[in-house]
Amino acid sequence: MRTIGHYFDGGVAPFEEERTGDIFNPSKGEVQARVNLAAADELDAAVARAKAAQPAWAALNPQRRARVFFRFKELIEANMQPLAELLASEHGKVVSDAKGDIQRGLDVVEFVCGIPHLLKGEYTEGAGPGIDVYSMRQPLGVVAGITPFNFPAMIPLWMLAPAIACGNAFILKPSERDPSVPVRLAELMKEAGLPDNVLQVIHGDKVVVDAILDNPDIKAVSFVGSSDIAQYVYNRGSAAGKRMQCMGGAKNHGIVMPDADLDQAVADILGAAYGSAGERCMALPVVIPVGEQTAVALREKLVPAIEALRIGVSTDEDAHYGPVVSAQHKARIEGYIQMGVDEGAELVVDGRGFSLQGHEEGYFLGPTLFDHVTPEMKSYQDEIFGPVLQIVRSASLDDAIALATRHQYGNGVAIFTRNGNAAREFVQRVEVGMVGVNVPIPVPVSYHSFGGWKRSGFGDMNQYGMDGVRFYTRVKTVTQRWPTGDTIVDQSFVIPTMS
Repeated sequence: MRTIGHYFDGGVAPFEEERTGDIFNPSKGEVQARVNLAAADELDAAVARAKAAQPAWAALNPQRRARVFFRFKELIEANMQPLAELLASEHGKVVSDAKGDIQRGLDVVEFVCGIPHLLKGEYTEGAGPGIDVYSMRQPLGVVAGITPFNFPAMIPLWMLAPAIACGNAFILKPSERDPSVPVRLAELMKEAGLPDNVLQVIHGDKVVVDAILDNPDIKAVSFVGSSDIAQYVYNRGSAAGKRMQCMGGAKNHGIVMPDADLDQAVADILGAAYGSAGERCMALPVVIPVGEQTAVALREKLVPAIEALRIGVSTDEDAHYGPVVSAQHKARIEGYIQMGVDEGAELVVDGRGFSLQGHEEGYFLGPTLFDHVTPEMKSYQDEIFGPVLQIVRSASLDDAIALATRHQYGNGVAIFTRNGNAAREFVQRVEVGMVGVNVPIPVPVSYHSFGGWKRSGFGDMNQYGMDGVRFYTRVKTVTQRWPTGDTIVDQSFVIPTMS
């Protein structure tokens, strides 16, 4: 059986039997590999290695650091197919989705190739008599990232690329459910020219997470996961004096106006709700038709489109989505479907009981659709994180905006309309961090930044873009003046002064 060890000192460490976890093949429902789970002292050893390696990397000028990322980008592109197949085999998403996972991370790698420009500070000449003021951005030192199972390439790249480009050493704790791609990315970084131990991959569970949060030499932590865990990580890390960036769960809404192009809206909603089996924080699990006529017409188009979806193994090129990640997660989703029934929602399409011939033990779920869902239902309030779409009917745009705004999560939202005034009003008023106008999954491009509001995001700075550069650096501001001959101009320069 395949085994996966930690990555440090420029290679994968030998597999140890003391603490291990199983990695399943979601399509078959069987164990396919085992991964080491680190103890707290192993994490501390990784931090010590990172602390020793970081100063020389930070001393390298930004242009030379950028060259490593140019080579890294080329290596990822050259290895796209095997990386996608490896990712799909552990996560369960189809290979085309896996390629999208990698590509969105690659976009951030491409962004940080411009790190010499991104790190430039500000300069003021003549701020006072003979006085100039300038600022610079410097790395924090050793930083860490804790990433979820649902995007095992994209989210690690969102974190490690800006962190390392800014001159930090980075310790990645990926999900123990699908850890192989993060290790492979570390190997490609080594091949691209990154010095040993500037990037390390340490596998683990809560033991390692707590060790990361408690280690005083780790100056910042980026996290993506469920909201309850994000809040725990944020509170514990902040209490330890760390800079924290913690992204949580979501319950994104798609508002469908009466003037929307329903055929296009249905196609968009279908992909956003069921793609990757709904296991993404920017999925669209709630659709809000405005007006009864819109609701009836939308449902009439949605049902046959949903019933035409193809579920298959990750290598099935014709499949729209594959299995969910684990048996436990499948059972959790089925529990929420039953909860919706018990709460009185209308179960229009039931995805339970789906079985794929030849893969009866796989973690497959058919697409599910509920109608007449109300805001009081717990199945609406919670993040289900599976192939389940809920219709919540609304009488007006005001009501639809209020639904999205009042929800505990504020990650993403979308509106489908031809009306520019309605779209503009929606964008201005809705209290959600990322907004799409006729775009069902409004994940910002790499030179903007990703982040939700309310219980979808804890901390003041978002992922990647300039916020990523700001998160992994600190500003040093210099006020200077120089002597003229043997004297310094304006001897009375003091702060505060009325001179």
